[in-house]
Amino acid sequence: MDLDLALVRAFVTTAGTLHFGRAAEELNTSQQALSKRIARLEELLAVRLFEREGGTRLTEAGERFLPAAREALAAGERAIAAATGAVPVVRIDTWGHLYAPMRTVAQAVRAFGPVRLEPGPGRDWPSVAQALLRGDTDLGFGRVHPLPGGREAELTQRLVRLEPVDAVVGPSHPLADARALRPDDLRDSTLWCPAELTRLDFLRRFADAFRITRRQDGPNLGLDHLVQHIRADAACFTLFPADAPLPDHAGLRSIPLVEPTPLYAWSLAWREPSRHPLLDTLLRGFTEAGRARRWLDYTPQRDWLPDTDHAKLAAHSGLGLGVVDNGRQDDASSRP
Repeated sequence: MDLDLALVRAFVTTAGTLHFGRAAEELNTSQQALSKRIARLEELLAVRLFEREGGTRLTEAGERFLPAAREALAAGERAIAAATGAVPVVRIDTWGHLYAPMRTVAQAVRAFGPVRLEPGPGRDWPSVAQALLRGDTDLGFGRVHPLPGGREAELTQRLVRLEPVDAVVGPSHPLADARALRPDDLRDSTLWCPAELTRLDFLRRFADAFRITRRQDGPNLGLDHLVQHIRADAACFTLFPADAPLPDHAGLRSIPLVEPTPLYAWSLAWREPSRHPLLDTLLRGFTEAGRARRWLDYTPQRDWLPDTDHAKLAAHSGLGLGVVDNGRQDDASSRP
């Protein structure tokens, strides 16, 4: 039996929407033509892939067929690229630009194979979520958090990295000479937020959790502006990923936080009905990089995550994606 990839694509799109009308719109065809393709595929396979009474849903055979069907489409894309010399394009929007999200993507990209990423200018998570829902981008990368109206429920999320954050202070800050700090040590300092605090979910939750009442926010004018503000104000500190680069000339101190160590959760997000054929390849790349670099190491007695991130951690731990409780002792020098 030879599988017609046009029929397979019709099945995968319909499985993603569970609605023949919306699937036909995505494929730019009529609902009648789509139904004929699905019927032809079911005839070739001699199995029923969809139940159509009382709403559209996959049969057991359809559930079994779906992962392999997606792989078949991805293999077809790779075959076309190999024959034509073209490189498949995946549009990816990132946010949290001060924290340099593309450095994590770059470390995972080596495992992608022949895939070309097309970065997009995401302003923040709400704007990227809207772009994903509209179909303006294929993939989002950054820190996800609850959105008004629960709009994030329409998107699929995959936790890929938990990154320790440091306290960054200027040379005249009273704690500038510390080798390590506890979050509680910062209560007499002012948390500088390089954007409106209502848009910075992680910093707001950190300040609430550790009762840091002195907070300042302002417009996001880039990394240089952040550096100048911290360097000039001896009372201020901010949080910055331990692996993210600060300018060499800044004269700032980046001090590890311990007991507990706050972790910044990086995730991928996509819209399942518009799932890119090469998404599974990309996910494998992030998984391989994460295992090699221990991106998902987590110890409850040592680390801190906002409450909203715990559900993602538990869900992805259950998927066997490498989230571990390794029982290490609190030690700034042993952090991932």
